[in-house]
Amino acid sequence: MIRFDTRDKKPTLYDLLPLTAVTLALFLLLLRLDGQRYAGAICALLGLYYLTVILRLLFALRGQIRYNPYSYNTIIYTGFALFLLSVLITHVLVSVRILRWPELYTLSALLHMILGSAKTYMLLSSPFILLFSVALCVSNISLIRHEGRRLVNVLGIILSFLLVGGEVFLFLFNYYVSGSQREVMIHDLIANLFAAVYLYFECMLIGAIAAHVIVYRYDPDPDKDYIIILGCGIRKDGSPTPLLRGRMDRALAFAEKQAALTGKAPVFVVSGGQGPDEAIPESACMKRYLLERGVPEERIVEEDRSTDTAENMRFSKEKILERGEPGKIAYATTNYHVFRAGLCARRVKMRAVGMGADTKWYFWPNAAVREFVGLLTAHRLKQGLIFGGLTVFYVALTLLAYR
Repeated sequence: MIRFDTRDKKPTLYDLLPLTAVTLALFLLLLRLDGQRYAGAICALLGLYYLTVILRLLFALRGQIRYNPYSYNTIIYTGFALFLLSVLITHVLVSVRILRWPELYTLSALLHMILGSAKTYMLLSSPFILLFSVALCVSNISLIRHEGRRLVNVLGIILSFLLVGGEVFLFLFNYYVSGSQREVMIHDLIANLFAAVYLYFECMLIGAIAAHVIVYRYDPDPDKDYIIILGCGIRKDGSPTPLLRGRMDRALAFAEKQAALTGKAPVFVVSGGQGPDEAIPESACMKRYLLERGVPEERIVEEDRSTDTAENMRFSKEKILERGEPGKIAYATTNYHVFRAGLCARRVKMRAVGMGADTKWYFWPNAAVREFVGLLTAHRLKQGLIFGGLTVFYVALTLLAYR
């Protein structure tokens, strides 16, 4: 199992730039010399390039998890590896046909099938997309029934309609096409580029789900000096809700396990202010709960100013620093919230690992969707560069294929 926070240097992928430049130069050279004659070399070159990039992304993902798993890079590396894996599978299938039956399948066929690989996978994955969208709608309807009608609670329903709508659009748009070669080329360019962008988003969504699973299933090392318990709403009488009680019980179970294994008793930082409809601060409610379960008062630190997760982490860090060296820190929250909480901790430059308490099933899909949307909005420049790169790639490959 890969351990978190065991690496101090952030992994980078700058070495892919010269690799891409060399591959592109060799591809154009072989194409210019005699593309059909060197079809086998071109197939091998591109296949080796795809495989190398996939392995490099997986290696970077492993390094990212060891450095900081609570990062959108975890989602990006996973998503891109899946995206390129789909391209590689198509490339291998087409390459085998070209090498076995060169008189039937030319290099032009390779270019056309690479161009249409995303479109092919969209159509093949449509039954899965339909089932996934229905399940996402069901989970969000359950979430709305329990949590109310808020924008964040309907993101899954919106995404479901977009996923199914994208499949329907491609099917109808690509159902029949006629006209001049130029018109057919433009039509294919639009269809293939749309499918590539769609597949990219689909892989990023899967990456977001994978990131949640990675951080939720992680069991922190039993060497922690502090455990931050993140607050959430309490009842009108000042008692904890089942959601908050689950977070505290998770922290207590970890502390008991750590004490049994190492003899080291962590300090609890109960973090949460007082909402307008709450009788007491959430931190006071949590402190009372811990005291009732035998935790000594000197091992409890109250942080009663925060109003959201970002402030939970920022103000808890201040409380810990007031006591001296920060030491090793963990935080307890609900399972679907572990990844987002980790993002907030790293933004205030606090290295902390999370542990998640179990909760209702319908929270999970919406949490993954929120991180997926967060990825797009927080990295708009990166998304723009990716879309620009995809556009240039498909325009250039389309012009080559229709020469």
